[in-house]
Amino acid sequence: MSAGQAQPLVDLQRLVVALRRKRRFWLTTALAGLILGCAVAILLPAPPTAVTKIIVIHPSDSPTDSGTLMRTDVAVLSTANMAAAALKRINNPESPSDFLKDYAGLGLTNNVMQVTVKGKSKDDAVAKAKALADAFIADHTARTQAAATGRSKALLQQRDQAQAQLADIDNQAATEVARGRNSNAGALEQLYTQRASLVSKIADLQNQAQQAGIGSPEVIAGTQIVDAPAVQPVSKLKTYGTDGGVGLALGLALGLAFAAVSALVRDRPVLRREISQHLGASVIAQVGVKPIGPAKLWRRSKAVTESSRVALTLARAAREDRASLSLLEIGAASTAAELAVELGRSLAEDGPVVLVDDLPGKEVSRLPVEGNVQVVEAGDPAVARAVRRVGVGTAAPGTAWTDLSALGAEAVLVVRAGFANTQWLHTVARQLADCGVPILGVVLVDPDPKDRTDGTLWDGLHTALRGRAAVVAKKQEDAVELALREETKPIEWPTKRDTERRLRPIDRTRPALPVDPDAPTRRLKPVQES
Repeated sequence: MSAGQAQPLVDLQRLVVALRRKRRFWLTTALAGLILGCAVAILLPAPPTAVTKIIVIHPSDSPTDSGTLMRTDVAVLSTANMAAAALKRINNPESPSDFLKDYAGLGLTNNVMQVTVKGKSKDDAVAKAKALADAFIADHTARTQAAATGRSKALLQQRDQAQAQLADIDNQAATEVARGRNSNAGALEQLYTQRASLVSKIADLQNQAQQAGIGSPEVIAGTQIVDAPAVQPVSKLKTYGTDGGVGLALGLALGLAFAAVSALVRDRPVLRREISQHLGASVIAQVGVKPIGPAKLWRRSKAVTESSRVALTLARAAREDRASLSLLEIGAASTAAELAVELGRSLAEDGPVVLVDDLPGKEVSRLPVEGNVQVVEAGDPAVARAVRRVGVGTAAPGTAWTDLSALGAEAVLVVRAGFANTQWLHTVARQLADCGVPILGVVLVDPDPKDRTDGTLWDGLHTALRGRAAVVAKKQEDAVELALREETKPIEWPTKRDTERRLRPIDRTRPALPVDPDAPTRRLKPVQES
């Protein structure tokens, strides 16, 4: 990406690569969550649960009911009064508010309700479920009977009012009849009509009151427990799977979140494009890390092949230019040491090679070397006498920058992806430039296998490996042209005067004239103005 283009606030490609590189971390957190979930299921098992079913008959039930009556019953079941009544039946001193948290009601149909109760033991759960169901049935029938009694009382009150009106009409009729011939026939007929209506109304109210007094026997007889309380069987496999799955999901989510936040905050480049831009050098090769665990049984040969291939690439660059070369590691000391040994083995075919081990852990000295390869430490006299040497040092924090130029006139950086932050990569590039050590390229260690970004910079051709061929060809052309010029230059034979001048003795007794550095080399006659 060029400097003129706007940088994205969050680089999704870099974020995905960072998450992929942190896969061991978030897979570990997911596994830890799975183990913790299963441990919780074993150490803190779910309490025993008893289930019972109640059929509830409603006086005003109708086929068009949408479940409103059953939802009302569930709400009544979840009240403190109902919990207290159930606990009172079994003489349990538990608080009703605590007991409310241990049971729940569910309407299966318009007339069937399921009650689930948790207990400290199986017997406790069954006893609580039975007491709760009995308390609900008693409350439901009591409420139904109370409603019927209240309706009966209301009807009886209406009957008494109608009887009072009937007595008043009878008195009026008797008074009118006592007048004899002076009585009003129309008024009497109207009073008799009202009397007949009141008598019929009183009889109807009497019948309704009697019916209401009976109540709703179908509700009392029909509301009952249809499925006795029983402990619900618990599947251990299902329990462990549920708790383990929840723990796995939580661990995975936390691991991914932490990896994403750390990737954004720590600002450690992992892409080839970013590393080449921050170091100001192209990525010329990449090497995978040594596998750990069982994977090294089938990936060892691949790692050895990659290291040998990169060493051959560096060896070709070193043969084209006789200048000393140094390998500077940033988070990959062991890989740099192995590359140095492979590079020395390749260059030893042309003559003796001296490997200067300046790593803090002396990684190169621990590796076996063969043939014309000699491993020495920095400051050894053999370094000055070496015709070809390869220095191995570090550019990690704490590096003595003034000593890097002694390892080699040119440097190849061996950088582990995601090890150093952006600021340190800039520091390494700036310090090497101040020391006059050009960076030929970058060998990327442990790259992302799916990283396809371009790690090549198209400037700095004089230091890049791709410019080596052009530089070498130019040197060869200059050498050939100089040789041709020397061959075609005419021969100048010495003259007699030159011979006499060479044979004339030098008078060393004559004092030499002082030389004025500011005096002109040739005396000129001053110009006279006319």
